[in-house]
Amino acid sequence: MKFGYLGVGNMGLPMAGKLLDGGHELWLYDVRDEAMQPLLERQARKAESPKELADACETVIVSLPTLKIFRNAMNGPDGFLAGTAIKTVINTCTVGGGFSKEVEAACAARGVTLIDAPISGGVAGAEAGTLTTMVAGDPAKVAELLPALKLWGPNVVNAGDKPGAAQIMKLTNNILFAVSLIATSEAMTMASKGGIDQGAMLDVLNNSTGRNFSTMMLFPKAVVPRTFNFGATFDILMKDVDLAIEQGEELGVPMWVCQAVRLVLKHGVFEGRGQQDLSRVIEIIEQGTAK
Repeated sequence: MKFGYLGVGNMGLPMAGKLLDGGHELWLYDVRDEAMQPLLERQARKAESPKELADACETVIVSLPTLKIFRNAMNGPDGFLAGTAIKTVINTCTVGGGFSKEVEAACAARGVTLIDAPISGGVAGAEAGTLTTMVAGDPAKVAELLPALKLWGPNVVNAGDKPGAAQIMKLTNNILFAVSLIATSEAMTMASKGGIDQGAMLDVLNNSTGRNFSTMMLFPKAVVPRTFNFGATFDILMKDVDLAIEQGEELGVPMWVCQAVRLVLKHGVFEGRGQQDLSRVIEIIEQGTAK
């Protein structure tokens, strides 16, 4: 198959690379030429705009960091919905159910099918080909795309035939990650203040009921060695938590714990940490700790 890939950042670069690994023809567009270069060296082709990408490809995959950037890439004379070849949009972004409905309506007005396919597993999962993809949309189109989706990881979970359902799945996962990250940061800071070795504490947690993704992966990789290189930013997680709170409240869920998590992340953003690695959230906890 031939795919257009819109946005080759931390996640998009390895995900697009997996499509090349699978033998698919690939066109790219990103505002940063240097981001595309590794794939262009592997015979991917470069488009000069989202529209040109959608002029060349029937299927366009979107992997962009914010709703504003997504809208700008979708709409207008240079947007991908102005393309002459496009028939299917695969949205891998976390955008929430409300925005997904907006995208679906815009696509439908142009006769384009939207497949919601948000992914989870982080940069490491994208590089290893172990992502989980949550997919929702037309069953026949999903079945057609399934072999390509499985290039990102074997675990593809069907959320139904309506775009938006997969977004709820993704937000549910992301808020649990955000909560566990903040809670683990507080707990590990408490242990350190009490004189407990961090490695020993993680050994206990990872063999006990406190085990979670942060204790198993994020802290050993990025926090304990103080490398702070998990691969996602405060701004990205802040966006996801905002979307989750909006989604939950729309469904009548109070989202009390998520509100507390948002306060911590917002504090970091207001400190100028928006583009910093989110593993640095422990520094906020440490700075707020009594001497």
